[in-house]
Amino acid sequence: MFDLLIIGGGPAGVACAKVLGSASGKDYMANKKIGMIAYTQTSDLNAAVLNNVYGVSLGVKGKDFLKTELEELKTFKPIEQLPENPIISLVAKGDSYQVSTKENNYEAKNVVLAIGHSPKIADIEGLTDWVIPHKNSLEGVEKCALKNTNLLVKDGLYVAGLTSGCASQAVIAAGTGGDVAVQILTKWNNNKFDHHHDK
Repeated sequence: MFDLLIIGGGPAGVACAKVLGSASGKDYMANKKIGMIAYTQTSDLNAAVLNNVYGVSLGVKGKDFLKTELEELKTFKPIEQLPENPIISLVAKGDSYQVSTKENNYEAKNVVLAIGHSPKIADIEGLTDWVIPHKNSLEGVEKCALKNTNLLVKDGLYVAGLTSGCASQAVIAAGTGGDVAVQILTKWNNNKFDHHHDK
């Protein structure tokens, strides 16, 4: 059983994981088990060139950025990178969620969905009730998001990045991932606001 499962290996998912991983020394983080399914094969960044992302050199190819960020994330504990497979279902199971990919099943108390804004989101079992049109994508391009309030779909189920309905910019998506991480840190700190800055 994971305390948190992050699904998505783009800017939002990685930013969420890095903020949580950088807080690993906090007392309330002891024994927290965090998994990440960083499936990136369908990411829009695979065809992108980054020219406006804070901290990233001009002209970096999106596919190289994805690879570098996931490699760097391996140094962040307690984040465990799981096999990269697309999810096919996410179903509430009591106080936790059962997440299934094409090859594996996982159970988690909390889930962060950062899986982009593809219309294929509507095909994932268990998400149908929250699928809405993505209003911040280019006109004439059908995209989806999940209905949420301040990045929370329902208790224990969060969204980040394009899945939240934010604009399609890597730097904005990353910000939502950091926001979700702070919400989770606060939840784990007995609902007392907390966040983590590097010293």
